[in-house]
Amino acid sequence: MDIAGLSAYAVFFLSLVGIYAIMALGLNMQWGMTGQFNIGIAGFFAVGAYTTAILTTAPAEGRVGGFDLPFGVGLVGSVIACIPVAWLVARITARLRTDYLAIATIGIAEIIRLFFVNESWLSNGTRGIPGIEKPFGLGNNGYLLIIAAFVAVTWLLVEIARRSPWGRVLRAIRDNEPATAAAGKDIARFRRQAFVTGSCLMALGGGLYAHFVGFVSPEAFRPLYGTFLVWVMLIAGGSGNNLGAMLGALVVWLIWSSTEMIAGLVPTALIGSESAFRVFLIGILLQIILVSRPQGLLPEKRPPMPGEKR
Repeated sequence: MDIAGLSAYAVFFLSLVGIYAIMALGLNMQWGMTGQFNIGIAGFFAVGAYTTAILTTAPAEGRVGGFDLPFGVGLVGSVIACIPVAWLVARITARLRTDYLAIATIGIAEIIRLFFVNESWLSNGTRGIPGIEKPFGLGNNGYLLIIAAFVAVTWLLVEIARRSPWGRVLRAIRDNEPATAAAGKDIARFRRQAFVTGSCLMALGGGLYAHFVGFVSPEAFRPLYGTFLVWVMLIAGGSGNNLGAMLGALVVWLIWSSTEMIAGLVPTALIGSESAFRVFLIGILLQIILVSRPQGLLPEKRPPMPGEKR
């Protein structure tokens, strides 16, 4: 591969890392800060991607949409569309914890995906929505800068939230919910706020993804790519640490990309399915990290209290 090919691949690789980093930051707000076991990431990812696709593509026959609106309007729309969906999911699952919440959210995510499969009037069904252009006529290099800017702003905002009194309440709920309730905090309200905020970041990642690949279809939002990898990124990077979430996105996507080459070197007779073998390798990586560094590559550090010296 020549220098131009390597450069193009590096841009493609880093763009996906940035998109996954935003989703990992959203999951960190739900799980790392509040302890909400959300396995429905792919659903909110799909809501964001389809919303911006419907709003920003040119008119097309056979489906709603084609409003040909600007890039920024599409991204704002993807976040706004996610708010009622996430709020409804949070209300439905308000009394669920741990495994029960995980089962409910993965089921809801699959319902959302199948909705886009079957409602062709809105999503064009399995044929998907093509023609999603990058903003300002940019190529992949320029769009990478836009993704990087969104990653930086997202990290800054969630880090401010983590260090704020609101973030301290979320961590208190995660660590000792009965004591937090006894202190007079509205547990359900704070959990809903964290769930909706994190889900909106996942939808934002979906909107950026749609403009990056230029095409969305239900196949892109299966649990493997939309949920499983995001969880591995957060756990590997460091749950509760925003920098760890972004580092996990980089490391895990690098390893995931490398597994394609490794799987290609192993005889098919030995591994059966290449995709299953790649998941197997990522699973081994996760087990190694859980055993050797159970808190991740960058463990959580408690932010200083107001007036406290570092």
